[in-house]
Amino acid sequence: MKVDICECVEEMRLSFIRPISCCAVSSPATSLKPQTPLFLRPPTFKTTISDLKKWHLWAKSLASSVGSTFLELDNGPDSDLLLRELNWLVEDAVETPKLFLQQPHKDYHDNSSVSIRASLEDLYMLWKQRVEERRPFQYVVGCEHWRDLVLSVQEGVLIPRPETELIVDLVDDAIKENEELREGLWADLGTGSGALAIGIARILGTSGRVVATDLSPVATAVASYNVQRYDLEEKVYVKQGSWFEPLRDDEGEFVGLVSNPPYIPSKDIDGLQAEVGRHEPRLALDGGASGVNDLIHLCDGAVSLLKPGGFFAFETNGDEQSKSLVHYIETKKQGSFSKVKMVPDFAGIQRFITGFRGR
Repeated sequence: MKVDICECVEEMRLSFIRPISCCAVSSPATSLKPQTPLFLRPPTFKTTISDLKKWHLWAKSLASSVGSTFLELDNGPDSDLLLRELNWLVEDAVETPKLFLQQPHKDYHDNSSVSIRASLEDLYMLWKQRVEERRPFQYVVGCEHWRDLVLSVQEGVLIPRPETELIVDLVDDAIKENEELREGLWADLGTGSGALAIGIARILGTSGRVVATDLSPVATAVASYNVQRYDLEEKVYVKQGSWFEPLRDDEGEFVGLVSNPPYIPSKDIDGLQAEVGRHEPRLALDGGASGVNDLIHLCDGAVSLLKPGGFFAFETNGDEQSKSLVHYIETKKQGSFSKVKMVPDFAGIQRFITGFRGR
């Protein structure tokens, strides 16, 4: 059924009021300490080749037993994907993964020592969580590969998706058309792991800055950790708070605004793939009854946040939401924005809305 945004705007506005956990303060003030991704941990644990191979054989057997069950159930991982993930887990956990993987499988009595980054007991637990509890692999190893970045992620933080990478490309295109955008102030609202903020900061000029906000204290702590890993503390400022609240002192000063907000309709959350619906933060997924609550809020706030000529790019749930959002902007925000358009993702789905603040 088509979402008629114009008819339900007032109803949706009622849900925009969210509690502010901590408004406009830098995330280092939080006492939360992000988890270190597995591949960055020191290899302080020891085990034998024999015991590690026994774990590996057990893990392969558990992965192979899945077959296509999860794929047929909710488009989850099949055995082939799980076996690839197992190899990735070995690469992150074992100090010399290639030597281990190349060892002849018959060497189950090799008692020579091997260094690992988690205890053997933890490796059993982690793989059991991955297969039996459907815990996302990114949470198991504590990171996600995104563009040319390796970002820390953990429970409470949305795992950045490949399609979201395109927002950085859209920003890059906008900057190439107008170099004034390169040196200005940008905002990434609902930053999660900090992926967009970091990606954009790396293509800005020497004076360009990004303010990244998120309501979740876990997300702001993880985003700050990722910002520090890429030595961008002078270019990316992470603040905890609800949407535009941490930016009130700088309204009208931003040249760019990006966001990958919650956009899944509430009724659809329980039907998502188990890795998503059971484990990723609902706060980062649930966009309200029609999925567009936060998207409308972003459109409304962009009017006062952006400078004339300022660029925006928002991710949506697809064709229907994108069309409805463009209709809302053209009717309810008439004259506020220009060059508003839909942009497809890798699969050809109209995933993004972009435009400029009217002059």
